[in-house]
Amino acid sequence: MADCIFCNIISGDIPSCKVYEDQEVLAFLDISQTTPGHTLVIPKEHVRNVLEMSESTASSLFKRIPKIARAIQKSTNAPAMNIINNNESIAGQTVFHAHIHLVPRYSGNDGINITYTTNEPNFEVLGKMAEQIAQEVNL
Repeated sequence: MADCIFCNIISGDIPSCKVYEDQEVLAFLDISQTTPGHTLVIPKEHVRNVLEMSESTASSLFKRIPKIARAIQKSTNAPAMNIINNNESIAGQTVFHAHIHLVPRYSGNDGINITYTTNEPNFEVLGKMAEQIAQEVNL
C-alpha cells in the first residue's frame, strides 16, 4: 500500500534499523525509542491490525515474538519487557498496519507510563543498537 509508512519500510523506500527479517515478518527499531531497544514487529502483508488478521498471518507474526523479545532483552540487559498491541485509533493505534511493540523495561523506570514521542531519532545510535539485537536474534 503506497501511503502506508510500514509498507514503505518493508519495500526499502524508507530506511529502518532492522533487527530481524524473513519472508513474512520484519522487526525494526521504533524511531521514538520509548526506552532503548523499543522494537516494532510487523507482518510484511499489509493488514490493518490484529482484528483483521488471518490466522495464518497471526501465526507467522506471533511465533517470532519470543525469539525477538529475548534477543532485545539479552542485548540491552533489560530485566523486563512490555509487549503491546493497539487496535484502532480509540485504542491508541496511529499507524494502520498491524504491529507489535516490544518495549524493554529497566530498573528505575518501573511504574512509569509508556509515552510515545515524535523527536528526531539519532540514526547512528539506532543503527548500532539494531546491529547488537540482530546478532542476538541471528539475522
